[in-house]
Amino acid sequence: MEARLDLLGSPLVTKSLRHLVSAGRVAADSALPAATQELVRLRASQINGCGFCTDMHTKDAAHAGETSVRLNLVAAWREATVFTDAERAALELTEQGTRIADAAGGVTDEAWANAAKYYDEEQLAALVSVIALINAFNRLNVIVRQPAGDYQPGQFG
Repeated sequence: MEARLDLLGSPLVTKSLRHLVSAGRVAADSALPAATQELVRLRASQINGCGFCTDMHTKDAAHAGETSVRLNLVAAWREATVFTDAERAALELTEQGTRIADAAGGVTDEAWANAAKYYDEEQLAALVSVIALINAFNRLNVIVRQPAGDYQPGQFG
C-alpha cells in the first residue's frame, strides 16, 4: 500500500506538522505521566482506525517500558484490571473526546469530573492537548492512507 500523498515531501504539510509536533512537545514536557500520554494516543488511534499511529504509539510505549499486557488491553480497558483509576479516567476522556460526533453533548460532565479527581488543571490541559493533537495526526494519516508497520521507535526524533 502506498500513501495518497507524501506527507513529509510536501513543504506545506511539513510546515504544518512542525507546529503540531511543537505543540506535542509542550504536552510531553508536562506533569501528565508519559505512560498515560502514550495510552491516550494509542486509544484514540485505535478508535480512529489510524494504523500508522497505532503502530507508532504501541512501539514507542513498548520502547519506553510499557508492558505488552497493558498495550494489548488498551482497547478493552474497561474490563482490564491493569490500569490505574487515573489512567481509566484519562482513557474515558479520550474516548469521549475522540467520539464527539457520536454524542450530542460531547464530553460528559461525569467524565470530566472523574478526570479532574486525578489530574490538576495543568495536567488536564496537557491531557486535552494530547487528545486533540493525536486526533489531528490520526486524521492526516487516515485521509492519505499512510501505511503502517514500518515505524521504528524514535524515528522522528
